[in-house]
Amino acid sequence: MKILVLNAGSSSLKYQLFEMPDSRVITSGLIEQIGEKGSNVQSHQEAIKIVFDKLIDPKNKIIKDLSEVNVVGHRVVHGGEAFHDAVLIDENVRKEIKQCIKLAPLHNPANLAGIEAIVEFLPNMPQVAVFDTAFHQTIPIHAFLYALPYELYKKYKIRRYGFHGISHQYVAIKAAKKLKKPLEELKLVTCHLGNGCSISAVLGGQSVDTSMGFTPLEGLVMGTRSGDIDPAIVSFLMEQEKYTHQEVNTLLNKKSGLLGISGISNDVRSLLEAAENGDQRAMLALDIFSYRVKKYIGAYTFAMNGVDAIIFTGGIGEHANLLREKITKGIFQVVDPKKTQVLVVPTNEELMIAQEAFALTSKKSLRKRKKIKRGNKKSKKAKAKK
Repeated sequence: MKILVLNAGSSSLKYQLFEMPDSRVITSGLIEQIGEKGSNVQSHQEAIKIVFDKLIDPKNKIIKDLSEVNVVGHRVVHGGEAFHDAVLIDENVRKEIKQCIKLAPLHNPANLAGIEAIVEFLPNMPQVAVFDTAFHQTIPIHAFLYALPYELYKKYKIRRYGFHGISHQYVAIKAAKKLKKPLEELKLVTCHLGNGCSISAVLGGQSVDTSMGFTPLEGLVMGTRSGDIDPAIVSFLMEQEKYTHQEVNTLLNKKSGLLGISGISNDVRSLLEAAENGDQRAMLALDIFSYRVKKYIGAYTFAMNGVDAIIFTGGIGEHANLLREKITKGIFQVVDPKKTQVLVVPTNEELMIAQEAFALTSKKSLRKRKKIKRGNKKSKKAKAKK
């Protein structure tokens, strides 16, 4: 079975074509600057058309025609409280994804545009949505509810949703295989560290807490996001600096984090180089980043009454060895090194989406085949009676 995975960002489209169940990547690619000034690609519909043209181009020899693609799997950032698992996309699912745009205004419109483009070009193609928030739907109410008037949760669904769920789930499964233990028996802290960062407590294979909240702004210090701050800072800045709502939002999401503290860059590689050359603010940014990660690891270790493995993934988590050392320094004075391991597990969100799409569609086709088989048996018996 060939599954095309689409990961549509606000101005980008990543794609991979898999042969399942072998998990073999047939081809992959990235289209950037979608809709940006001067770009040759002004919409996700155009981007997907480019992907299709590449797939069936005789020079590339990837596939002969689009009928060879059996399923399209999509990463959808926000599924609200409606989706706990991957789902086959129909009109109702598309409506629910649209409803969640107010919760993820930068991401869900792009995700939906990718889905709608497939509906336009290949109306009979089965599509599967895999949600970044779905893995975190197992978080208990005492961990996901904010201490705001309860009526606001009922009215607006203001709660902790968490993100990077596809990545956290994938590395938890891979870690269990590395540890040679059933996932259901493990206590894991998964650290997805990239330009966006989040940490999850995974108990028995289920997310029981995570650092990102109602939006991806909460939690760790990130490339350009502030992470946790005192909420009163917002009203203080609006009073003192006369910021508008949009200006504060831009400040916290685009101008803070590692970039804001260092004044140099949101890229850890640049900051490590600057720190080696003695730049004090670059050092400070990395210290704050590492401290926040370590603090969350400690909190989730206590929340689960122990930890079997601390897992690092994402661009920073996988490649920034000095930061990993900084984060884990002294950790074995607190936890037993014989019982706790530190693992680096490369994430693969696209493969996770392909696996979820395959599991969902292959089960459905199996049930359908069984139903047809039972129907055929009944018709044969009826004919025999006649």
